[in-house]
Amino acid sequence: MTHTKAGIRIEDLHLSFGDTKVLEGINMVIEPGEFFAFLGPSGSGKSTLLRAIAGFGPTPRGRILIGDRDVAALPPWKRNVGMVFQSYALWPHMSVRRNVAFGLEERKMSAQEIGPKVEAALDTVDLLHLADRMPAQLSGGQQQRVALARTIAIEPQVLLLDEPLSNLDAALRVQMRRELLALQRKLGLTTIFVTHDQEEANTTSDRMAVLDKGVIQQIGTPQALYDHPANAFVAGFLGTANILKGAMQSEDFLTAGGQRLTIDNPVAKANLIVLRPQNIRLVTSGGAIQGTVVHREFLGSQIRYLVATSDGQIIVDTLHATGVPPHDQGAPVSLTIDSHSAPLLTD
Repeated sequence: MTHTKAGIRIEDLHLSFGDTKVLEGINMVIEPGEFFAFLGPSGSGKSTLLRAIAGFGPTPRGRILIGDRDVAALPPWKRNVGMVFQSYALWPHMSVRRNVAFGLEERKMSAQEIGPKVEAALDTVDLLHLADRMPAQLSGGQQQRVALARTIAIEPQVLLLDEPLSNLDAALRVQMRRELLALQRKLGLTTIFVTHDQEEANTTSDRMAVLDKGVIQQIGTPQALYDHPANAFVAGFLGTANILKGAMQSEDFLTAGGQRLTIDNPVAKANLIVLRPQNIRLVTSGGAIQGTVVHREFLGSQIRYLVATSDGQIIVDTLHATGVPPHDQGAPVSLTIDSHSAPLLTD
């Protein structure tokens, strides 16, 4: 199958539903062939942004360039993008083959052209042997692959995925996100994946944009955003984070609860410190923060503790080791902080 890579540039995009602002000042560049994720909570604007790129919904202010062509005012069928919906949107009365052929038929292609394209698309997603089955005879994962085949059959420049894994069970989601990434790498298609699940975004995307309330909070690789969040929202949304208030005093961060933490790379006006659970060591004495174990959860490879301190409750993750007794509820403990892994922020 032939797919032409195209980058996407979004410039000063604004979109409203009536008087309600949904997207404000969106600017980003997605490179040709990149797997890019829009990540954010419900209502953050991520699906609306995806639909704006696809051409669904009201026409936004600003520019959406696919390649060097501004498509912001064009209808969906003139944008050369393919979209896979959360519900898959398969025709229940049509076979797998007919579902995949549908978009090509709408483009008035001949039967001689459609047949090879349908077979190639189904072969790409490993469903050629099920071409004559009906959607109801397929599993959820197979239905999703039919939706993908139908989309790639039209040979779009851009593939748009709107929470395509949310209807699958946990184990199948893990399998399908691997298949999605493998398919994207095979085709080299510029792909945007919308999800509210940070694990899905982390494991698939080259880069991601974190959105909240219609505004991009930060763009970068999953690791860069996790290690160097731009603000407290990004820090808290990407994994578990303990965010303590305080202020810098020389090279120390003095927490609101009176704990003094020595910092390797102080930031003069910082008033927040981000402590990841796995970067805190729980000891019996001598740590920087004193507290008491109030809750304990066994997670298999880890034990998660909730420790009450003068700065509130702090989550600590420790590796589980066979034969090593855990700390009991009510036990006094100290927390040793890895200052190399503690981002400082200004709210």
